[in-house]
Amino acid sequence: MEIERKFLPKSLICDLTPYKQFEIEQAYISVDPTIRLRRQNSEYYLTFKQKGLLAREEAEFTITKAQFDHLWEKIETNPIRKTRALIPLADGLTAEIDVYHGVLEGLVTIEVEFISLDQAKRFDPPNWFGAEVTEDPNYSNSSLAVNGMRLINR
Repeated sequence: MEIERKFLPKSLICDLTPYKQFEIEQAYISVDPTIRLRRQNSEYYLTFKQKGLLAREEAEFTITKAQFDHLWEKIETNPIRKTRALIPLADGLTAEIDVYHGVLEGLVTIEVEFISLDQAKRFDPPNWFGAEVTEDPNYSNSSLAVNGMRLINR
């Protein structure tokens, strides 16, 4: 079960370079059902996700570069490119800061994953977190891959 809340930052608290980072490229073979391909640095994943925003079932599998390259030919969406920085928070949580590139340049989101719905509901975001967009499907990565930023620039 993936349980996460998503926010837009008011401002970034600091330079992200001291934090652990990943370069991510991902796209979707299908958005209904959700089947995602992801390259994270030199690791490759195939992920299946059920519908949902705050919580949803997820199954993720490590695949080879050759499998990734073969499946990449079958994507139905625009690729998403982003840099993810991991910033430690209180209570052992981590803020995953995604800085988007390419057609999504200028978009920055923060995701925090939780071990339970109760923990997610009790989470008090730091003051540098801005608006919560967990329940706005336009901020899901699958929507961003299909629609770009046109649905969030309303």
